[in-house]
Amino acid sequence: MRQSGNILFSGVGGQGILLASELTAHAQLAAGFDVKKSEVHGMAQRGGSVEAHLRYGEKVYSPLIELGAADILVAFEPLEAVRYLPYLHRDSAVVVNTRKILPPAVALGKAKYPDTIFDEFASRHIKVVAIDAFAVAESVGELRTVNVAMVGAMSNFLAVHPEVFLRVIDRAVKSRFSEVNRKAFSAGRAAIHA
Repeated sequence: MRQSGNILFSGVGGQGILLASELTAHAQLAAGFDVKKSEVHGMAQRGGSVEAHLRYGEKVYSPLIELGAADILVAFEPLEAVRYLPYLHRDSAVVVNTRKILPPAVALGKAKYPDTIFDEFASRHIKVVAIDAFAVAESVGELRTVNVAMVGAMSNFLAVHPEVFLRVIDRAVKSRFSEVNRKAFSAGRAAIHA
């Protein structure tokens, strides 16, 4: 469990990456860490790539993660995990959602979705934890909680008690969605073991 580190969130617009990074930032703050965060939306509204950088520790001066310095990559889509390989190092952990979102070229039959995505990580000896966050969200009865399930899975790698995350969820989401998001967080956390 790290007392400081760099977490990179990546995915496709509309997956709730920004909320996931906000929940994580607020949980780290509540646990007593200094936190800095930055977001890049890109072409998010057109299904493009979205990333959020989060750095935490005793004192943090910049929100941006340098190449080769991400300790945790939370990838909401497998191809988006590969896109951020240059940010990882040998001891990085990758939490990746296994559900694919086909890029337009693949959906139109002009390109093929690669079958060997996880081989890229294995060849670099980077630990990958795969989770079907869509199935986790489906199991709690709300597909829009995929992002919170991913936060739950990632929380296994942090020195922040799960109860802190649950309190942050209660404050961050509308009260009528609080319970289902709490369930998604706990189910995501239980789906993997760091």
